[in-house]
Amino acid sequence: MNFRKKLLILGMTAIVCIATAVIFILPAEPHQQLILIDDESGVVYAKYSLEEGGHFSVTFKHSVNQSDTTDIYEIRGGKIFATGARYSAFGAGMPTDIPDGQSIEYDADGFMVIHGIDLEIQRLCYIVGTVYDHFLEINGETINLTELCGQNQAVVMKYID
Repeated sequence: MNFRKKLLILGMTAIVCIATAVIFILPAEPHQQLILIDDESGVVYAKYSLEEGGHFSVTFKHSVNQSDTTDIYEIRGGKIFATGARYSAFGAGMPTDIPDGQSIEYDADGFMVIHGIDLEIQRLCYIVGTVYDHFLEINGETINLTELCGQNQAVVMKYID
């Protein structure tokens, strides 16, 4: 075998070894993620690891009654479900009648908390920071969505299983 063929085989072997090492050394991106995407451009703002059964919430000041409101979500079957809400005042756009299967109670801070909501969300989108900031709470971390995404941005939240 001539020198050129040996060099070619050696080079190809080195490439295969490096590629194999990269595959095993670099951590794989988690499959179960909540992804925040700009609705208009498709730009990905952030990805957060979130397992099946995991929870996250979005808190904002309600534009009509001017009180803090939190929407609570859970991942089930690879889909996003609204499971609860927390707010401090009744008013336009706020629930006043609680359907069968749901309950309402007051927490230690005096907020009303609705439990038992079971609504699959086909498309979860918030226009963040229009008047007040929006905050995502996930995995024990609080993220200011207005700072992350920009004021008046339509942010879509998708779950990738």
